[in-house]
Amino acid sequence: MAVDASRCAQIFSERFGSAPAVIARAPGRVNLIGEHTDYNHGFVLPMAIERDTMIAGRPLNEPVLRLWAENLGAAGEFSLNAIARQPDAPWADYLLGVALELQRLGRPVSGAEAVILGDVPLGCGLSSSAALEMAALAFFEALGGFRLDDAEAARLGQRVENGFLGLSSGIMDQFISRCGRADHALFLDCRSLERRLVPVVMEQAVFVIANTNCPRGLTGSKYNERVAECGEAVRVLREKTGREGTHLRDFTASDLDAARGGMSEVVYRRARHVITENDRTREACEALSAGDLVRFGILMNESDRSLREDYEVTNRELDAMTSIARSLPGCLGSRMTGAGFGGCTVSLVLRDDADRFCAELSRRYQEATGRAGETYVTRAADGAGAVSG
Repeated sequence: MAVDASRCAQIFSERFGSAPAVIARAPGRVNLIGEHTDYNHGFVLPMAIERDTMIAGRPLNEPVLRLWAENLGAAGEFSLNAIARQPDAPWADYLLGVALELQRLGRPVSGAEAVILGDVPLGCGLSSSAALEMAALAFFEALGGFRLDDAEAARLGQRVENGFLGLSSGIMDQFISRCGRADHALFLDCRSLERRLVPVVMEQAVFVIANTNCPRGLTGSKYNERVAECGEAVRVLREKTGREGTHLRDFTASDLDAARGGMSEVVYRRARHVITENDRTREACEALSAGDLVRFGILMNESDRSLREDYEVTNRELDAMTSIARSLPGCLGSRMTGAGFGGCTVSLVLRDDADRFCAELSRRYQEATGRAGETYVTRAADGAGAVSG
């Protein structure tokens, strides 16, 4: 399911009294494999999903944004002359941050009246924030008659989060929301930003996202712990190997085994996850390109086990969801996706078994945890852009 542009246009007309001049959209995403590798300068393999954030609006001849957030039932008017955070309307910060970054680039930023509507689930690791940022960027681009390079667009979104919002985040989410293509995943090198599309055309199988409806709990302190543990592993690896690597992506499993005696067991396991996950992600690209879905499913399971045992970022709900999924007919592989400690899983499921899989997964998950989960069957979707203008 994705947001209906005609519905978004209708809401705008009812709210502001005319048809919108521009409708822009951007998708959420799911990371198929390559978790906690981004800040270690490694590799990721996300795909855009069939869930969108959409913005419909028209330009104004004054430097203000008059916004209506349909999902929240919230309205606000915000100046573009002195852009600042909005404590009483934090949802608007994403659009204002994009506008500020465009101003800094010397791009024309038009005032506007606009409606925001979306069906990317909030707070569960499917990148609703990146979808809003990239939809806002596509909206301003359409109004201003310009278009940023895709890499610069992704960097802009990251600057909004890191600088304007003060959030620690990588660049994967903005990249896939901007650069996604239907029936393709995106293999991204988080150091060089080199990327390539990987075909995800599967007649026999589909991806099923399952939302644990357990809010993500990877607090800043736990995130910082993992970053520090990876940094300690790099320090020991440099000392033991004599190499000048700066991040875990610069070292191999053999390097890690040789340096094991110089690091704690916890630090060793953290590094083992990142190094092996980078290898799995590259192998997963090859498996998808070759149509080897069985191998891809095995790699998903191996990734989940590594995240659970070595990186320790799962929780009871995630473990229940993936364990149940793997026990059901038609499931080729299942893993947690996103930061961890809640949020979503992603499973590769034979198409003929998908409906039964979703129903049974939801039923057994609720029995096991007392929580009502949600499932979303999705194909790989296109990235951000204008729908009409």
